[in-house]
Amino acid sequence: MWSDLTLRLSRNALLGFTCIASFAAVGAALLSQYQFGMLPCPWCILQRFVFVLIGVVSGVAWLLPARAVKRALALLAVLMAAAGVVAAGWQHFVAAQSASCALTFADRVIGALRLESLAPFLFGIQASCADAAVSLLGWPYEAWSGALFLLLGAACAVAAVRR
Repeated sequence: MWSDLTLRLSRNALLGFTCIASFAAVGAALLSQYQFGMLPCPWCILQRFVFVLIGVVSGVAWLLPARAVKRALALLAVLMAAAGVVAAGWQHFVAAQSASCALTFADRVIGALRLESLAPFLFGIQASCADAAVSLLGWPYEAWSGALFLLLGAACAVAAVRR
C-alpha cells in the first residue's frame, strides 16, 4: 500500500506532507505538554528539535523550484529523520529506564545550542526521563515519535529519488 501511494505522490507532495507532519508533531507535543501536563524530558526536547529541523528543511525544499536542491534537502531530511529514530530508540530503551537523564547527550546538545533560553516554551526541559515516560493508546510517546520519524524519512527518501 505504501508503495502504491508514493507512486502517485509527487516530490512536492511528499515534501509538503513532511513539512506539515513535522510541525503537527511539534504542535501535538505542545498540546500534550500545556493542555494535558505531559512534561518533556531532554530526549523529548531533542526529538522536538529534530522535528522542527525536518519541518524547516522539507519546507524550504517544498518551496524551492530547483530539483537538485530539493533532492539534496530531501536527503538531509532523511538523515535528520534517522537521527530522530535513534533519539526515540535511546529514550525508550535507555533513558526511560534511568532515574536521571541529566547531562546526557540530549542535555548537552540542548545546552550547547541554547535552545532552552532561545525558546523556553518550546524547548524547556521540565522532567526526568523516567517521569516523562507516558503512553498514548498503549504506545509510549517515543514509539509514536520514532514511527513518525520512520514515515517522514521514507517520504523524504522517495522524494529524493523522485524524478
